[in-house]
Amino acid sequence: MAGALQFGDVLRRGSALRGVAPLNAASRRLRILFLVSAHNSLSQRAYIALTEMGHHVSVAVVETDEAMEQAVARHQPELVVCPFLKKFIPESVWANHRCLVVHPGPLGDRGGSSLDWAVELGVSEWGVTVLEATGEIDGGDVWATRNFRIREAAKTSLYKHEVRRAAVDALLEAVANIADDEFSPLSVDYDDPAVTGRSRPLMKQNDRAIEWTSDSTTTVLRKLRAAEGHPGVLDTVEGVDFHLFGAHLERGLRGRPGEVIAQRNGAICRATVDGAVWITHLKRSDEGDRRFFKLP
Repeated sequence: MAGALQFGDVLRRGSALRGVAPLNAASRRLRILFLVSAHNSLSQRAYIALTEMGHHVSVAVVETDEAMEQAVARHQPELVVCPFLKKFIPESVWANHRCLVVHPGPLGDRGGSSLDWAVELGVSEWGVTVLEATGEIDGGDVWATRNFRIREAAKTSLYKHEVRRAAVDALLEAVANIADDEFSPLSVDYDDPAVTGRSRPLMKQNDRAIEWTSDSTTTVLRKLRAAEGHPGVLDTVEGVDFHLFGAHLERGLRGRPGEVIAQRNGAICRATVDGAVWITHLKRSDEGDRRFFKLP
């Protein structure tokens, strides 16, 4: 892949990385347990790739600490892998079993909104890091990493394509490194120029808010694309609070910023200060016990 940064290249770079053993192909087959919040496209592809290499992989969809503890006790894995896990791994698990977390951010990146920030800030390159779970969020030793170029697209599209490919490549390398008894993982040194990631806060709706009277069309599109899939951008349409999804550029229509100026095939078109955008789906904000769906 163009722009891919091989972990071996990082290991050969910088004073902090001296003395680390070179990468070798894995010869030992491992008993691996996936702990996931959902068995999504990434975890499914990773499952196929690892089983094709001869590893025995089991999958447990978990929501609580207790569920994770029970899954580990039941499967007795040699390695725990978390390709898509929204919950923190309890100390009772990571302190007794090596756990690898697939983080959608470059080397040194931390936080639960990494890909959101990448799209929001309009960066040109991002990455995926496979790191060991510890008591410090996204702060464990790194077993593999990959970088990739970011195209202009929604977060969900990037996740399903660039992130998934980079994550599977990095995970395969990480598992090979785990199976190599001579390999030592990388402890991140933030003074090293090869480390581009930083700790980033969880992105909140205040960070995502659209200022229709001042934000350019490009800015509006980035904000909407950074929230695509979940959670959407909270906004008001005709006096009702909605989360907005599905942003597309409109090249001809113009109007007063923020106003709905057209409808087509279930989508609405809203004017910006220098153009307009189409929004394909809305989800009304939940009210007390009332729950609403994302709809055209």
